[in-house]
Amino acid sequence: MFSKSKINNPSEAKTDNKEVAPAAPIGKPAAEFKPAAPKAKPPASILSSDLLITGNLKTTGDIQVEGRVDGDIRAHLLTIGEGATVKGEIIADDVVVNGHVIGRVRGLKVRLTSTAEVEGDIIHKTIAIESGAHFEGSVQRQDDPLNPGSAKKDVTPVLKQ
Repeated sequence: MFSKSKINNPSEAKTDNKEVAPAAPIGKPAAEFKPAAPKAKPPASILSSDLLITGNLKTTGDIQVEGRVDGDIRAHLLTIGEGATVKGEIIADDVVVNGHVIGRVRGLKVRLTSTAEVEGDIIHKTIAIESGAHFEGSVQRQDDPLNPGSAKKDVTPVLKQ
């Protein structure tokens, strides 16, 4: 009495007794269409504790520094390990400092853990400073801290804690 409708199943639809192939997305021939597989996020690049880098680092990925870097670093997520030292400017979306930084830090989110030692200015959108962190410099909140030309919002000098 009831049968499955062929209207909702395009692979079985027929027109004038001819089979109709499923439609390809607009703008691409059927042979070239491949669904995009989600790309896996690569793991963070780790700079080991016995490594000394003299020069600037730039990546769109994540970096974990356990050694020493004498130069500027630009990354998506930057983690400075407890025994690590960075002498230079840091620019990253997320910055987590466990070690020693000498230079300016620019980040959307900046976190100084209890083992952090920072000597320099911090320009941020949000900041967290744990009890026990050592910090000498000024703190500036900006809506776009990654852009050096953005306007200053709030300047608060902070003394060593």
